[in-house]
Amino acid sequence: MTSFATGIRTLHLVALAALTLACGPKPLPPSAESAILGREVPRFSRPSVGGEPAGTKDVEGKVVVVKFFAKFCEPCKKTLPEAQALHESRSDVVVIGVAEDESERDVAELVSRYRLTFPVIHDRGNVLSGRYRVADLPSTFVADAAGNIVWVGGPGQAPGDLASAVRFAAAKR
Repeated sequence: MTSFATGIRTLHLVALAALTLACGPKPLPPSAESAILGREVPRFSRPSVGGEPAGTKDVEGKVVVVKFFAKFCEPCKKTLPEAQALHESRSDVVVIGVAEDESERDVAELVSRYRLTFPVIHDRGNVLSGRYRVADLPSTFVADAAGNIVWVGGPGQAPGDLASAVRFAAAKR
C-alpha cells in the first residue's frame, strides 16, 4: 500500500471514529442544585386534576419525570411544551406534573393552554414541593429506572436538557 493510500485510510478511520463518538450517548446536562439529587425519588400517589390517580408509587422500572410549575412562573411557560412533547414521544417515560398554584382554576387554565395530556396534580399546601425540596420554579426531577434522581432542571434549564437527561436515565438500564 502506498503512503498516500495509507494516509487516506488513516484519515477515513479517524473520521469514522469521530462520527461514532458524535453519535454516541450524549452527556448528562448540568443539573441544578438539589438536596435530593442522587437519592431515591420521593414516593407519592395523589388524584390528578382529571381525577385519575397519579404518582411515583407504582412506576418501578421506568424513567420518571416529576415537573413542578405554576401559572405565575414565566420560565415554566418555556419548559412546559418540552415536557408535553416528551410525554407524547416517549411512552416508556412517566411524566407527572405538579402545579404549585393557589387555585385549581389556575391549574386547569395551564393544563388547557399548554394542552397537557400527562397527569397534573394540584399541590395544595405545597406538600410535594416540600418533599422534593423545591426552592425555585420550574423544577424538574428525572429518575432512572432504579428510582434514583439523576438530574434536576431548574429555572436555567436550556431547551433540550430534559430530553438529554431522559435519554441518559434510560441508557442506565
